Amino acid sequence: MTTPPVFNATDYLLDRHLRAGAGDRPAVVCGQNTLTYQDLAGRTHRVAAGLRAVGVRPEERVMLCMADGVELLSGILAAMYLGAVPVPVSTMVTGAELAVVLADSRARVLCASVEFLDAVRFAVAAAPEVEHVVIDTAIDAAIDAAIDGPADVVGATVHPWAELSSAGELTTPYPTWADSPALWLYTSGTTGKPKGAMHRHGSVRSVAELYGRGVLGVTEGDRCLSVAKLFFAYGLGNSAFFPLAAGATTVLDRARPTPASIAALAARTRPTLFFGVPTVYSALLNSTVPDDSFSSVRQGISAGEPLPPVLYSRFRDRFGVEVLDGLGSTEALHIFLSNRPGQVRPGSSGVPVTGYRVELRDEGGTPIDTPGHPGDLYLGGPSVATGYWCRTDTTRQVFQGEWLRTGDTYVRNDDGTYTCLGRSDDMLKAGGIWVSPAEVEDRLLEHPDVAEVAVVAVQDADGLDKPIACVVAVPGRPVDTKALISWCREGLAAYKRPRAVVVLPDLPRTATGKIRRNVLRDQVAGELHQVPA
Repeated sequence: MTTPPVFNATDYLLDRHLRAGAGDRPAVVCGQNTLTYQDLAGRTHRVAAGLRAVGVRPEERVMLCMADGVELLSGILAAMYLGAVPVPVSTMVTGAELAVVLADSRARVLCASVEFLDAVRFAVAAAPEVEHVVIDTAIDAAIDAAIDGPADVVGATVHPWAELSSAGELTTPYPTWADSPALWLYTSGTTGKPKGAMHRHGSVRSVAELYGRGVLGVTEGDRCLSVAKLFFAYGLGNSAFFPLAAGATTVLDRARPTPASIAALAARTRPTLFFGVPTVYSALLNSTVPDDSFSSVRQGISAGEPLPPVLYSRFRDRFGVEVLDGLGSTEALHIFLSNRPGQVRPGSSGVPVTGYRVELRDEGGTPIDTPGHPGDLYLGGPSVATGYWCRTDTTRQVFQGEWLRTGDTYVRNDDGTYTCLGRSDDMLKAGGIWVSPAEVEDRLLEHPDVAEVAVVAVQDADGLDKPIACVVAVPGRPVDTKALISWCREGLAAYKRPRAVVVLPDLPRTATGKIRRNVLRDQVAGELHQVPA
């Protein structure tokens, strides 16, 4: 049996440049600091040694709930360098939500930013397999002062990040193969329950070369600024895989983005590539930021949900930047359908990225070859995940031989581009992030005033989908719609909250008792034109 050739994704992203004599090139701009490739490699090697010192083994999971910064980036790279499996997770989750994925992953080590210490304490208490918690305290003193209590976590040994990065230096990557497990990314996908999509080391190179270089043409002279954070598949490619693979520079920002902060960061760092989501493009257009805020940007990119044509046109006309809309997924690691520079068809996701195959199928699974006929979108390509961790039934439904069933309904246009018609199920996106209606409905049903509820997607004035809750009140109890939204904020991540609550006498149902969500969507179609999004 022939042993596969050694390939380690972090060696490809970092050490390769040192061997080529490019170690003095700028790799990361974060705050007021700029790190060269030599600097970033050194930090990564030290963190890898620190992870090994606390007992992390090859192919073992390391969960990271951290704000964007050099610490998170080096933590992800270090785990892969060590042959372990980094699992970056959303910093917007509640303690209960973090506990679910932490226990599911069987991680013994959790790296976290101090801002999220309350959620970490709750999660670790519900995940007894966690033995070590590494706390990143590299934040402003003003933020640090706002954190109550010492950095203690019952049931685990707590280490400051400085300790993790002072255990020596690991300078030889673990001899992984292209097919070795590299990282997991949790997604709600098409079922609403968190699932760990498992990705290979070779997939990192695939997305960097096929989309980063093949579509965007990223070179060492580029600077990449992504609104999507590193814990997203989209943000991970934008801020790590694409720039580092090309020897370019990534711009990282710890803070939650606002139009003003994005414009200020762009003015200071002069990015050439700007990665956003439709909600952000809409917010920028509705802000008073200067029209020359993106004068250094040669190309804008959008993903997460379809970019409405009106936003594309308005952004191009006001800021002078062409935005490439594309379709990607956590299961595919990044974008696989994309418009091309100078060849944008507004309102479409473009054409398949070279190296990927897409196919539309009808309800019986038969391929659809005729333009204009909608069908379920299937994907084949080198960066598709190997499956979901411990989700055999779901894996078999979604990963079918060489094909990934995306769960999207698309139509192929006469010019070969593809246009999204919506989801093939009831899942929806808010700000480019999957939201399970069932999860929001469960939270609302816990409220004593709510008898029935259905959550549907409704377009706002900019054509972006947002969750709306349609509720039936308990007889004799008045419904305070603002209080219900606050109720959801308290029990769920903020982006999952309904943007409005509509009180109805009853919910429309089929003869078999299923809620007719299409009817509900029509009933509340104009709701977000009347309330703030």
